[in-house]
Amino acid sequence: MSGIHDPNQNHLLAALPGDEFLRLKPHLELRSMLLGDVLYESGGKLQYVYFPTTSIVSLHYVLENGSSSEMAGVGNEGVVGVSLFMGGGTTPSRAVVQTGGHGYRLSASLFLEEFNRGGAAQRLLLRYTQALLTQMAQTSVCNRHHSVEQQLCRWLLLTLDRLNSDELTITQELIANMLGVRREGVTEAAGKLKQQGLIRYRRGHISVIDRAGLEGKVCECYGVVKKEFARLLSDVRQRTDKPQ
Repeated sequence: MSGIHDPNQNHLLAALPGDEFLRLKPHLELRSMLLGDVLYESGGKLQYVYFPTTSIVSLHYVLENGSSSEMAGVGNEGVVGVSLFMGGGTTPSRAVVQTGGHGYRLSASLFLEEFNRGGAAQRLLLRYTQALLTQMAQTSVCNRHHSVEQQLCRWLLLTLDRLNSDELTITQELIANMLGVRREGVTEAAGKLKQQGLIRYRRGHISVIDRAGLEGKVCECYGVVKKEFARLLSDVRQRTDKPQ
């Protein structure tokens, strides 16, 4: 695996006090997470939790007919597998890699052991979960009441917040699956943003060239999610010692 990889690239891991981080560090497994990889299927028993670093994971609710839509995304700000410590052990959603990259996984048993200590890790994870629930609720409202163009702007901005790049590798068909809309609707919405000089698009790639313009067109849902994450995690400070 090329490049520099460090668990501290995940904000939750980076925020753990040194002693808690050092307990977990030997058990964190670096994983290559490829576009389209399925980490969990709906109803499956959780064997691991995942801490994305350079990847983004999409949480989907899948209907009986196979159609689905994204409930939330998880990038370097969070963890995939919160239902484990909320007492479920399984999840009703499918977790699929939306943006390829890397992350770290930790066995469910070790994760629960640390959570049940009742220390800083537990408090941090519970606040993160509240922020994640806000994202899920706001996504549901947005998909019901706002235009596909506004939904696309929200999705693009939330994705950019988790990346160090303005270019996304993704197809319109995959975006349509994320938003739970027809591909034609995404094509039309992307075309409008392109005409307005906000994005460039070529097959499988979207480049955002005017982020401020996207922020001017997006609905309030983006701001609600971003402010809630900032409010709940505002007092989280990354360690200055950075254990190696």
